[in-house]
Amino acid sequence: MVGELPIPPHFDAAKVGQVWPVPYQERAAEAEQWARQHGLPPAAGDRFRICLVAVDVQNAFCIPGFELFVGGRSGTGAVDDNRRLCEFIYRNLGLITQICPTMDTHQAMQIFHAAFWINDAGQHPPPYTLISQEDVAEGRWRFNPALAHSLGLEAAYVQRHLLHYTRALKAGGKYDLTIWPYHAMLGSIGHALVSAVEEAIFFHSIARATQPDFQVKGNNPLTEHYSVLGPEVLQGPDGQPIAQKNVGFVEKLLQFDAVLIAGQAKSHCVAWTIDDLLQGITARDAALAEKVYLLEDCTSPVVVPGVMDYTEEAEAAFRRFAEAGMHVVRSTEPLASWPGLGL
Repeated sequence: MVGELPIPPHFDAAKVGQVWPVPYQERAAEAEQWARQHGLPPAAGDRFRICLVAVDVQNAFCIPGFELFVGGRSGTGAVDDNRRLCEFIYRNLGLITQICPTMDTHQAMQIFHAAFWINDAGQHPPPYTLISQEDVAEGRWRFNPALAHSLGLEAAYVQRHLLHYTRALKAGGKYDLTIWPYHAMLGSIGHALVSAVEEAIFFHSIARATQPDFQVKGNNPLTEHYSVLGPEVLQGPDGQPIAQKNVGFVEKLLQFDAVLIAGQAKSHCVAWTIDDLLQGITARDAALAEKVYLLEDCTSPVVVPGVMDYTEEAEAAFRRFAEAGMHVVRSTEPLASWPGLGL
């Protein structure tokens, strides 16, 4: 089994927080040469199979100045996380069998965007507004009927859905519905993977002859979709299904010997993805939680100074995952030293 490798010379840590085109042809040739130089076999022959899930490592969340930059309390969280993530991928190129990037994917007319809502004055809620069941029941915020035709829905139905939806969030112990700035818009620069991470994933795919498995989520107009494994609410006000769990991806992950999870944001899409995976594990065999490793230094919580700080919620979630048997680890530590990995 191949151990830790040096960082390839093309990697520039100073560029992790920038957007630039990946030189695919050049990197492909270098990756093949790197594989020959270090004796990297195709991933198909891995006896111990490791999957890295990179949650929403997109410009929208990871590049300063983009829509929803996850700075954490340090202010540079996602940039620092991605520098470590890239280095982790390169060092462990011969050990990672497959990388599964998730892609938060949105359009303007969705339940968590301002255009979806109006008040009595016809105004939209500002970014980071929290909308509760009481807000909907008392009429402080309601569906914008101008969107009904485009969505192919009756305005009265959507209004009933909003009351049902906010009630379901409260009953499930989840965050109140948050109005986020428009972000990760399909076709936008913000939707794309961070250039440095995209380059590392591409380099890995060529060097190990293994296709990354992209998981697209978040394009349902009637529900938030933090977790790649399932949306926040599955049913409409009349009990009809509006979305479904990504059962196939859960099954795929559990076929690996180890599942590594990193990405953004620790308090939202990462935490809910892990939570859904834990539910899937618990339904089968609680001991399977021991095959999951959370890269705590490659993820940061949502912090908007003076507005919201989800650091404590993120830390509490990770403590709960650890208590369930998952391993909280650091990317800078050799995989051979991780508990239970058995390399």
